[in-house]
Amino acid sequence: MTHAPSFWDFPYTSQRMPLLARNVVSTSQPLAATAGALMLARGGNAVDAALAAAITLTVVEPCMNGIGGDAFCILWDGQRLHGLNASGRAPRRWTPEHFAKYEAMPLRGWDSVTVPGTVSAWRALSDRFGTVPFAELFEPALRHAREGYLVSPTVQRQWQAQVPELLPQPGFREAFAPTGAAPLPGELFVCPGQAATLERIARSKGDDFYRGSLAKAIADHARATGGLIDEEDLAAHECDWVEPLAMPYRGLVLHEIGPSGQGIAALMALGMLATLDLKGAGLDTALSHHLQIEAMKLAFADLHAYVADPDAMRIVSAAQLLSPQYLSSRARLIHPDRAAPARAGAPHSGGTVYLTAADQQGMMVSFIQSNFKGFGSGVVVPDTGIALHNRGWGFTLKPGHPNQVAPRKRPFHTIIPGFLMRDGAPLMSFGLMGGSMQAQGHLQLAVRIADHGQNPQAASDAPRWRILDDNGTVTVEWNFPPEAIAGLQARGHEVRVARRFDTEFGSAQLALKTEHGYVAASDHRKDGYPVGF
Repeated sequence: MTHAPSFWDFPYTSQRMPLLARNVVSTSQPLAATAGALMLARGGNAVDAALAAAITLTVVEPCMNGIGGDAFCILWDGQRLHGLNASGRAPRRWTPEHFAKYEAMPLRGWDSVTVPGTVSAWRALSDRFGTVPFAELFEPALRHAREGYLVSPTVQRQWQAQVPELLPQPGFREAFAPTGAAPLPGELFVCPGQAATLERIARSKGDDFYRGSLAKAIADHARATGGLIDEEDLAAHECDWVEPLAMPYRGLVLHEIGPSGQGIAALMALGMLATLDLKGAGLDTALSHHLQIEAMKLAFADLHAYVADPDAMRIVSAAQLLSPQYLSSRARLIHPDRAAPARAGAPHSGGTVYLTAADQQGMMVSFIQSNFKGFGSGVVVPDTGIALHNRGWGFTLKPGHPNQVAPRKRPFHTIIPGFLMRDGAPLMSFGLMGGSMQAQGHLQLAVRIADHGQNPQAASDAPRWRILDDNGTVTVEWNFPPEAIAGLQARGHEVRVARRFDTEFGSAQLALKTEHGYVAASDHRKDGYPVGF
């Protein structure tokens, strides 16, 4: 397909250019993107590339993801779309009574650690779609873990910001802050524990992590330092192949993994906006941003009231939240000239890494993995480099809530891969990182692609807004148009302008399919760039 001249406009502060190639990998870290490209050069496919990149990211960007996290994927295999939910469940001894001593779910420590699912995602994707032998996918990561890598300034900033809080957690100092601080920019960082762990995972195709010596090391560390997770919890873990949810919008269809993830919020907001004239509202105008923000607030209100492990969503289902009639009624609450508090409706009853890879055979992979809050719980298993995530914080302690903490239940999840289709064919694999920013970022990128025809790099470069956790206050990036800020404030929004290098607006990676290849883009907010050939 030949795109109109306006598709190739680059109107924003960043003048980073996209990559045009038949085989592409785009991640937040060049070392990881190079690992993926190496697999493609060996004759591997997009899944092989995505996995090599993901495994490498646990080593070279440990402050944003790790071996002890969770993962999700949406992929186009050349004929149809597949979804993978590799999030873990609560330990079987995580009862509401155990958490009665808390006023809220803990953010750090063992009582935030659910079973990690990332390793199971690597195995499941490789077994079903990979062509490169599993152990070979680990070669670039093992080289960086054994021989070290030079820490980038961006990674160092994110790493050091977490150190003071995490130093007291069991095992963190020894693995990731031996001097009591993060490594300096340009410093060579070596993590022999990670190397040993990745070797065991590579040799056993992940079995050692869930049923072998690594599982025992995790459980032993928990027993010695106050955790409840044990060998039985790890052995019981399974990831699930799922059918992605869908929302049509302006001739495109956005796909997301369903609950317990937040992707449904992006679909709900987009469904509301489908009834409004976003293109007529203009590009980067106060009205356009206002309509998107109000739709997102309404979607978030429902998200936090109803979304949980799907087995626990007994009153309101995903289908009811996505009902066109319901979303139309929610859209009618949006006033073009006035911000309003967002409350949950009543449907009728009846510091993450994201990467994408695509190959010349047509396979496209949208993949995300995360330890949640940076390094996660702060708990690190001795001599393994396994930083355990803190996804348990996604539960609530509110009695009767569908997302109330309970044994062997999946918590509410923030990490979501995105995928756009057009006329039954794949258009773009994309996503970004950053907690609640992810659903908001998916919405903003989808609107820019569908309503304004922007190319992936321009859509990524555009200044973003983010609704804070109070579901009211709006933060905007430093280069957000002043007239749009004034227009939002005139409508009653509380707007805060973030500092220039604020990392809370997500880092996007995108690959858009064209007639002869892909247009791949990487967010200027981090270190990454797309690579390919």
